[in-house]
Amino acid sequence: MLPGHLPSEVLGPAVAELGTMFPTAAGFHDGSDPRRERFLGDEFAGIDVFPFEGTEVSLLPVHDLLTDLARTLLGSADIRLYGADAWAKYTGAADYDQDLHRDYLNHTVLVPSSAPEYRQVEMFVFLADVPEDRGPPHLAPRAITAGARATPNWFPAKGSPQQDRFTATGNPEWYEHEKSAAGPAGTVTAFEFGTFHRGTAMTPPRRSAIHTAPELSASRRRMGPARRLGESQPRSRLVPLRGPRHTTPTRTGRLPTTGPPLLDPRNIDGPRPPLSRARHNPVVVKPPLSRWSRP
Repeated sequence: MLPGHLPSEVLGPAVAELGTMFPTAAGFHDGSDPRRERFLGDEFAGIDVFPFEGTEVSLLPVHDLLTDLARTLLGSADIRLYGADAWAKYTGAADYDQDLHRDYLNHTVLVPSSAPEYRQVEMFVFLADVPEDRGPPHLAPRAITAGARATPNWFPAKGSPQQDRFTATGNPEWYEHEKSAAGPAGTVTAFEFGTFHRGTAMTPPRRSAIHTAPELSASRRRMGPARRLGESQPRSRLVPLRGPRHTTPTRTGRLPTTGPPLLDPRNIDGPRPPLSRARHNPVVVKPPLSRWSRP
């Protein structure tokens, strides 16, 4: 957790464009912005996926301060941006309080690999101040969750009436040790996608919170993630990722040119990956070998 890692001069151009993407807090709560209906009743309705309507917001996930951090954490100079979200939340729009969970179900078609060359890192980047009462993410220390298998993936604080292979019984001790990522605008929280975390509730009236979530992976020698850059955006919206603040973004954003490698042998005898889930249901299509080609 890096409070204020991005200074105001870096955030400023992106924050200035947020009005093209989301209602202001006043516009949402006054009902004066017709876009407000989109955000009601579903905590995930406030998510836009890369590339974004705002060019500066699209450039933020590949800013040097973030890609350099990713290279340090992943231990690799060869990284890829495989996805990014911008998420706007408004008090009262939906219930943002989540169970502790991991994100690998919609970030990879396999269970998380322990091999260094297949590591992935997620980041939460606050575009506005996010104090404790404005829904900051909470994360469970890896020392507490070590040994957790691939399933179940959701661990409620209390017992859940709908038990299945993906949802565990109540696990209150993890919640007793979780750490808050609350912080000022520019705060960056980076974590490996096998880390248990959750969103929390927003309680102050007439408030909003907005953050971006860049997702980067190490090395091109890896299985492709279940998510794709621009998964729901037309190609005409893609922007050139270059400029004085972004010295290596074109390389960061390019598509891999190699086919999938072998599975990590350390995972072959481990827990089997979940193949479907109502919230995360990736479909993998394997064309004939003759159809594989380099771009």
